[in-house]
Amino acid sequence: MRRRTRHLGPTTTAAQAAVALAAVALAVAGCTSGGSSSATTTPATAPPATTPAAPATTTPATSAPTTPATPSSGPTGTPTGAQDVVTGLSVPWGIAFLPQGDALVTLRDDARIIDVAPDGTTTPITGAGADQLRRTVVHQGEGGLLGIAVLTPATGDQAEIAVYATTDSDNRVLRGTLTGHSLGALTPILTGIHKASNHDGGRLAVGPDGYLYVTTGDATDRPTAQDRSTLNGKILRITPDGDPAPDNPFPGSPVWSYGHRNVQGIGWSADGRMFASEFGQDTWDELNLIVKGANYGWPTVEGIAHDGRFHDPLVQWHTDEASPSGIAVTPDAVYLAALHGARLWRVPLTATGVGTPQAFFTGTYGRLRAVAVSPSGELWVLTNNTDGRGRPKPGDDRIVRLTFG
Repeated sequence: MRRRTRHLGPTTTAAQAAVALAAVALAVAGCTSGGSSSATTTPATAPPATTPAAPATTTPATSAPTTPATPSSGPTGTPTGAQDVVTGLSVPWGIAFLPQGDALVTLRDDARIIDVAPDGTTTPITGAGADQLRRTVVHQGEGGLLGIAVLTPATGDQAEIAVYATTDSDNRVLRGTLTGHSLGALTPILTGIHKASNHDGGRLAVGPDGYLYVTTGDATDRPTAQDRSTLNGKILRITPDGDPAPDNPFPGSPVWSYGHRNVQGIGWSADGRMFASEFGQDTWDELNLIVKGANYGWPTVEGIAHDGRFHDPLVQWHTDEASPSGIAVTPDAVYLAALHGARLWRVPLTATGVGTPQAFFTGTYGRLRAVAVSPSGELWVLTNNTDGRGRPKPGDDRIVRLTFG
């Protein structure tokens, strides 16, 4: 089964494709796999469009940021192996760590959250909020219970969390209080994100500035990615209560960047650079450097365009090599979990950009959905073979903990 719905052909022109192909003749060395083609470029900063943006549908609340995340912790060097943390998961999607080291993992189709301890012990999250998710989340295609983020550090056994969920009417962000393993009633803080069977985005992350970043897809309505009055095809930046964050590029709007097809991975380096992975259509998948207010070109272009209106990707891959979903940023690299490519990409960080990508574990674990850095500095990778598109192996789906030499 193909990883993405193909509605139309490639959006780049033949000339653009030829330029891009000439730029991507880099041999990529892998730890357990052969290399793949990729390209590295210096992104062009795009001027923002002049059309004013409409505000999002939010629940009015305060605008104080949450506690900033600590970017770029984690291991250095290259992976040398992996060990199972937990097996037997059903369509896991999102992962977010609590300060004490347990991970909260969403199960997309079941609309459930589980707690995974570092020793692999799993505990279901119960309570009014868990019941609410089971009643209201609608799984269809790529939709369901997707991203999760911890908004505040735990105070004792209590923490504020947010989840990205598909309902019968939209995609939305919900917030609630987790006490131990009991989730209180959830409050919608951002609603009205269009849903579809494909391209629902869904990643949540707290940035170093303390605000909540939300990735959305174009929900197969491609022009919305260029329409700043919509929430789709964007990276959004909001307060923990759902208001547009202060200093957003377009006054009164949660939009941080636009022109995206389907972003499912975001992360930050220690020097403040923000990175995002993006699914292409037929030709190029991308790793982007995200710049405030920039336009990333979809649906006008896909991949490197050398067009001053748009911000070019740092790296691009052929779509059968990647389908990049979640990402993690460590002190020396960006890691991308590849679905269709069934491998883990490592893109080395340099002072001025990125180095040559490397592929690890190609075919070893099948489809990879997410990669995350634990509070103790470990790198955890979440597989995604039980979603109807993969070929589950005994024990799938699983979380593996990487080892480094």
